[in-house]
This record gives sequence, structure tokens and C-alpha cells, in this order.
Amino acid sequence: MSTSFVLTLTCPDRPGLVFAVTRWIAESGGNILDSQQFSDSGDNEFFLRIHFDVDPAPGDLSALRGGFAAVAPSYAMNWNLVIAEEPMRTLILVSKFGHCLNDLLFRQSTGSLNIVIPAIVSNHRDFERLAATYEIPFHHIAVTPETKTDSEAQILSLVDELDIDLVVLARYMQILSADACRRLEGRAINIHHSFLPSFKGARPYHQAHDRGVKLIGATAHYVTANLDEGPIIEQGVTRVKHSMTPSDLAAAGHDVESKVLSQAVRLHSESRVLMNGQRTVAFS
Repeated sequence: MSTSFVLTLTCPDRPGLVFAVTRWIAESGGNILDSQQFSDSGDNEFFLRIHFDVDPAPGDLSALRGGFAAVAPSYAMNWNLVIAEEPMRTLILVSKFGHCLNDLLFRQSTGSLNIVIPAIVSNHRDFERLAATYEIPFHHIAVTPETKTDSEAQILSLVDELDIDLVVLARYMQILSADACRRLEGRAINIHHSFLPSFKGARPYHQAHDRGVKLIGATAHYVTANLDEGPIIEQGVTRVKHSMTPSDLAAAGHDVESKVLSQAVRLHSESRVLMNGQRTVAFS
């Protein structure tokens, strides 16, 4: 399998940025396969993602990082360089709703997501057999008010032990502490129905049914200490009818949640999401 690289960066916008990056790639023996950029005129910020390979293959990541480290300071670049084909090590957290977990496992197994899943963590045992069918270690970490701090510490320990790059809350119905959110900043993704904050609390689809909604949807975002208010990565909606029951709405909502979360994981794992303050730039 060939090896290629993805360079992402953000910096203050100014003339000559693209030239400086592409000249470095050319001087390093690189060939650009794909390039996307965005200039935020309001904040005067520049965002760039370049996918390139190097001749002779496969190139050396450490040497390339060292080379670009000499270019970046002149432009105040915040940057990252990774091997494009290297799967992102992803820990999945789940509770009692398994639709998002099942979708992620299937997509990963068929190669449509560039991730590897070293473990699944749940505060219930409902999906232990599902994890076993994919030969993925399952960690049951129960959560009670008395054990919540210790349970969270176990999860964070797994993140370190398994060298996890990304944590996905696939309908994990536990609120992470502010400390955990800080430790996982920019590498933890959550999914929720887009009724929030209009339909907070239990049985949101029943609340939506009572209000006669015509659209339901879902939002995938980065986890922050502000519950369900992190930078948005991906969103989706579907139309619903007045004849649908709350159970019908929930089924339709679960489909949207699964699609939106898997798309957010794909974008993140392919280095397509760059932070822009409280927003994101998500290159397709």
C-alpha cells in the first residue's frame, strides 16, 4: 500500500501562504494529490489541508515534520502532519442505545472509516456480545453517583494505555467532568438529537411528537465542559409526518444520528476538521 501524507494548518491570513507550503512540498519531492483552503475574512484566519505523496515512496514522517518545522514559524502556523493511510485509534463509549455503535462497527469493518477500534467501553453490558462478534475488547465500567469519579479515571487510563487518538461518545449517556473534557479537548466527539435545547431531558421524541415537529435531526460536535455546546462538526435532518408515532420518530432520529456521527468520525479521522474559535472548518 502506498504512503501519502496530510498537512493541515491554520494561521493569520497573508499573501504567499500557499506558495510557501507548496514550494516546501515540491522541494521535499512531494506531489500534491488534493488541496483545500479557506480564508475567514471576518477573523483574518487562513485554513489549509493538503494531501500529498513523496517520491521516492514511502517518505519519512519525522524528516518531513522536521522540514516543515523550519517553514511554519515565519507564518505563525499551527500545523499537523500525519500519514494519510494510518488509521486513527478510536475508543467508543456507549450506554443502552446501540444504533450508533453498530453503524460505526460496520463501517469500520468494511473499510469506509479510517479508524481502528482497540476497545469499547460501556456502563452497561448490553453490547458485550456485539463487541465480541467484531473481536473487539469490551470494558464494562459501571457508573454510579458514588463511583463516577473512579469510573471516569478508568476510561482516561484506557485512553492513555491504548494510545487513543479519538474518543467517540456513541450515545454514551454520562456527562464527562470538566477535567475530562479538558484532557480530551479536540479529540472527543458526541452526538445528540437536534431538538436540544428545545426538548431537554427525558423522552425528547415524545416531546417532539407532542409539538408536532416536521423535521428531526442530529448534531455531532466536539465535547466541551459546556454540555452539548461544543464546536459543531456535522449535522443532518429528515422530514417526518404527522401520522408518525413517537416510536416512529425515534427510529427515524436514530438513523440520522448514526449517519451524522459516522460522517463526523470520517471527517475527523481524515484530518478534515480544523478549529475556528467556537466553530469548525470542515473540508469535505
